Amino acid sequence: MRYLALGIVLVLVGSMLTVDTARGQQPTVLTVYSGRAQPLVGPLLEQFGRTSGVQIRPRYGETTAIAATIMEEGPNSPADVYFAQDAGALGFLAYSGRLRRLPDSVLQRVETRFRSVDGLWVGVSGRARVVVYNTRKVAPRDLPESIADFTHSRWRGRIGWAPTNGSFQAHITAMRLVWGNERARRWLEGMRANGARAYPSNPAIVAAVGTGEIDVGFVNNYYLFQFLRERGEAFPVRNYMFRGDDIGNLVNVAGVGIVDTSRNPAAALRLVEFLLSPEAQRHFANATYEYPLIREVSAHAMLVPLAQIRTPHVDLNYLQALDATLRMLREVGLL
Repeated sequence: MRYLALGIVLVLVGSMLTVDTARGQQPTVLTVYSGRAQPLVGPLLEQFGRTSGVQIRPRYGETTAIAATIMEEGPNSPADVYFAQDAGALGFLAYSGRLRRLPDSVLQRVETRFRSVDGLWVGVSGRARVVVYNTRKVAPRDLPESIADFTHSRWRGRIGWAPTNGSFQAHITAMRLVWGNERARRWLEGMRANGARAYPSNPAIVAAVGTGEIDVGFVNNYYLFQFLRERGEAFPVRNYMFRGDDIGNLVNVAGVGIVDTSRNPAAALRLVEFLLSPEAQRHFANATYEYPLIREVSAHAMLVPLAQIRTPHVDLNYLQALDATLRMLREVGLL
């Protein structure tokens, strides 16, 4: 009986050890809702997963739609991290109380203008709004000094934009802040009356400019360089920035926040820290041609330095006023 009892004890202990070992082998799962496209950030998320042992479950979609999904899911949202392509959508979730505060040690890695005033989100890469133009059909000297001037009749039918794109919507929000609602509305109406063509995405605009379907388009700075890398310097498209302090030169950020319902906030914070590491910031500089936001990493040599971009001051914290922008776009007939 004594040996039988001992055997039972050993079996029970062994079973407990097996359970504990199995538990120890279960990876932490991090659900990332990304408004950034997989080709741009997928490699970084995969790299973090490999080096950290954290299992990443990404969900990709339009930035605004993803933010709306988090709001609709409420306390049942499985999202741990929200990765947005612009500050406006981050501000929307922050204003709605859906993001956790980040540690000062993380926030202080970037300039004040590129992070939440309340510490609820942080920019991880910068992007400048530009005009792409077809070099065979337009000379830089022929481009206007302000984005406001594209309502002129000589640009009729020659312009492309992406009204459903989150970066475009954030740009319109910035226009509303700088110009006021009435002037922003008049510009949208003037552009529509001038035959501006709607495209589903920034790459589609760059491609259309390249084929000569349109002469110019409004996009983020980095899309051109992806085309140049794939098609060579002969690709007949280049970026243009306005010469004055024009709202057309808006500098926005892609950024991240930890969702308030996160089941794994510690792992989520590790991802945020990774995205602000020199390794990840070099990826933004050299692979996606965005602006790194930490001091230790410089922008790609092909980019105009951030300090040289002339733009009126826009507090990115106020780009969260998306509802009013979306309402205006619908009223103008663009959504």
